[in-house]
Amino acid sequence: MPLSRRATRAARVIGTSAAAAALSVAAAHTALACSIGDFSAAPACDSSGKPVIRVTDKDASGTPATLTLKVELSMPGGERDVDTGTIDHPTAEGAGVDLHPLDWYAGETFVVHVKAGDRVDEDLQPAVVVPDDFTCASTGGSTPSASPTPTPTAHPSAKPTATSSATPGPADSGSPAASPVVSSAPSPAGGGTHLAETGAFGNTPLIGAAAALVVIGGGIVLTLRRRSAHRSR
Repeated sequence: MPLSRRATRAARVIGTSAAAAALSVAAAHTALACSIGDFSAAPACDSSGKPVIRVTDKDASGTPATLTLKVELSMPGGERDVDTGTIDHPTAEGAGVDLHPLDWYAGETFVVHVKAGDRVDEDLQPAVVVPDDFTCASTGGSTPSASPTPTPTAHPSAKPTATSSATPGPADSGSPAASPVVSSAPSPAGGGTHLAETGAFGNTPLIGAAAALVVIGGGIVLTLRRRSAHRSR
């Protein structure tokens, strides 16, 4: 075979191999390039138990990304920026960042805009909608502290009052209560007033009877004296 033919064939083989290698490098570069498909977003809870939108970047090329969280307003096409974050060193295994909304209620819709190098500059689809049954609890290995159980306070013993049963009353006193003196003398007829109220004593009838006996005795003595005088004459 002439030398020129051999050289031509060798050149063709080298060219083909170089082209295949170039295509392989280009394909590998394309496979490692950042794309919107490397990103995902979902509602989650941070370490303090607050709801967040967690964005995960599985970009094997390691292209830094800037993320902007927007909330959809009630007006058509209306959006408002509420938070921003960055992923400086994404990996194929995944790196994430939490974006904090201003408010949180069931049905609220959030949109995440991704800017990564000169290859990605678009909104992440689909939008994140807060589920109806989504709730957050304290995480991060710590559980909410239980409310302290109130310790029952010992109530002071009731002090005896002035009217306490410990104070002896008139019926419980050691000295007998003075009972009113009931007069045995009958009340004068026609009155209702006690003799003591008029200044008279309770034994007035006895004094009257004694006076009558004195008068009777005096009369008997006087009669006897007159008879003795009459006989002596």
